[in-house]
Amino acid sequence: MLLRTFLILLAATGIAAATDGHTFQWTGKLAPGQLIEIKGINGNIHAEATAGRDVEVFAEKSARRSDPSEVRFQIVDNGNGTTICAVYPSKDSRPNECKPGEGGRMNTKNNDVKVEFTVRVPNGVRFTGRTVNGGIEAEHLGADVEARTVNGKIVVSTSAAAAAETVNGSIHATLGAPAWNGARRFETVNGSVEVDLPPDSAAELTASTVNGRINTDFPVTVRGHFGHRTLHGSLGSVVASGRELRMNTVNGSIMLRQIGGPTI
Repeated sequence: MLLRTFLILLAATGIAAATDGHTFQWTGKLAPGQLIEIKGINGNIHAEATAGRDVEVFAEKSARRSDPSEVRFQIVDNGNGTTICAVYPSKDSRPNECKPGEGGRMNTKNNDVKVEFTVRVPNGVRFTGRTVNGGIEAEHLGADVEARTVNGKIVVSTSAAAAAETVNGSIHATLGAPAWNGARRFETVNGSVEVDLPPDSAAELTASTVNGRINTDFPVTVRGHFGHRTLHGSLGSVVASGRELRMNTVNGSIMLRQIGGPTI
């Protein structure tokens, strides 16, 4: 039986407990509108809704040849919530560092440690997941969602708005909000892009593919030339100034569906 050593870490917004070098748990209170962000390198990220008031983050490390104990967890304040990173040993003399968003340093080489995250997100708390080699699932959430990976598929659904980017993998997003601020991007290189929106959604739409087709069951007021592989125009009957929906891929099809509408 493994010797289990408990390390209790007090953080600004919660309590974290790491056990036996292979598991991690953090619980914290975030108000509606605040953000829980998860950053990893190898491994999937799964977020799910919870009826409770606390954000709960669980992680488990595994490896075939590398040492899981060399991967540590860092918790930082992101200015409006909490960011939690799986920090791998650096491949050079510069240490890796956990910072919010695209900040920080997350370089590694020849390390096969996988960190699988499970996150329970209360209604109204925003969620962002970032990894490199792994898929991201964030389903049935109640606030804005952002998901970014390189090698892996993305599946998100929320009653609010979302954005997703990957390189090698498909994207399937379901948005419950018919309106949002700024641009919402769904972009990949190798994979399909499917977005489901409420029937009364309105936005400036840009969609493009190289090897695939574009299908929509929304009425679109087209600007310029409409083809099977490019589309630019207005989605919906209401002028949506400053609100953009971008769906792009290279090798794959694009599908824009109405929630509750006919199957394409």
